[in-house]
Amino acid sequence: MKAHRHFGLVVFLCAVSAACAGGVEAPRAGPAEDDGGAPTRSDAGGVGSGGGGGADAGGFDATAADAGGRDAADAGPTTAAACFQGLKGAVAGPDYDQYHPIVRPSCAGTHHQEITGVERLVFLGDSVTEGTPPNTPAQIFRTLVAQDVVKHYGTAEVADCAKWGAKMDDLLIGGQQIPKCFPKAVDTRRTLVVMTMGGNDIAGWAKDGLDATAAQAKADESAGLLRDAMTWLKDPVRFPSGIDVVLTNVYEYTDTSGDLLSCPAASLAGFKGNWPQGAPAIVHYQEQIMKVVVDTKIDMVFLLEHFCGHGYRRTDPALQCYRGPNAELWFDLTCIHPNPTGHQQIADLFAAVIHG
Repeated sequence: MKAHRHFGLVVFLCAVSAACAGGVEAPRAGPAEDDGGAPTRSDAGGVGSGGGGGADAGGFDATAADAGGRDAADAGPTTAAACFQGLKGAVAGPDYDQYHPIVRPSCAGTHHQEITGVERLVFLGDSVTEGTPPNTPAQIFRTLVAQDVVKHYGTAEVADCAKWGAKMDDLLIGGQQIPKCFPKAVDTRRTLVVMTMGGNDIAGWAKDGLDATAAQAKADESAGLLRDAMTWLKDPVRFPSGIDVVLTNVYEYTDTSGDLLSCPAASLAGFKGNWPQGAPAIVHYQEQIMKVVVDTKIDMVFLLEHFCGHGYRRTDPALQCYRGPNAELWFDLTCIHPNPTGHQQIADLFAAVIHG
């Protein structure tokens, strides 16, 4: 796909923080009419409880797969392009459908696993999973997901191995999140892994100002690290009772505008400049993450698409992310981490993919 220079601007968001969760923008769900009412949980997908709504301020409706109102019972297959056709515009995004993922009719994410009988829940990843102040522990999506899993599957052991600033190589090599969380040669418990990861890799490439060729090589390397980690986890010998993995793609706070200073605290954090030469590599990276998801039969939440239109330029009707005048902010004062509403949205998206 053709990459737009805004991708370079957006990617730079990650370059100034060691705890970034993501870096490029892609289409979101098709727009719906703003009902101005109170947000509700949709039984079809479970997305939107508590903060942005099942039909969130003119945006995503968990009961519809696209702007045309496809019902969850529609016999036809759902595609990412159909889910997010309302986001087509100046900022081109990854082509997920080239890898033929199975996409949930709710458009919350993919559906390659039937998750049942969870006995152990493990969190891997970066600061979005670990949580950051001023959010309280009770507000972090990790806590909310754990509560939801226990509610749906009964008592489950919960382990947290996520760390601030983690990169893909921290899954198996550097920080050894996986070996530390799974020390047994054989684990007979039915396990579910939930994670956010990848933005800090992008941050490193941007900080180094890599040219297009070098950035592409780094993107392939990082995607390869993810593949290695998922292959390790999906080993049926190591996990004879089964293991499921649900991760996210990436997000950004400028709503495709590339306006780094739209967040009031951005200048204090040193946000400035851009990295346009890295844009093709970032699009490629997102696509390769989906390829790993499809190849290893894990699942991915479309986090980036749903957060689009809930950043610091959400009130600009000229942007393709615009969701209406009542769209809520889902990012906190650090610019790159979720606020309590954002954490609730992430928890709801995970719930919609895990048991939706």
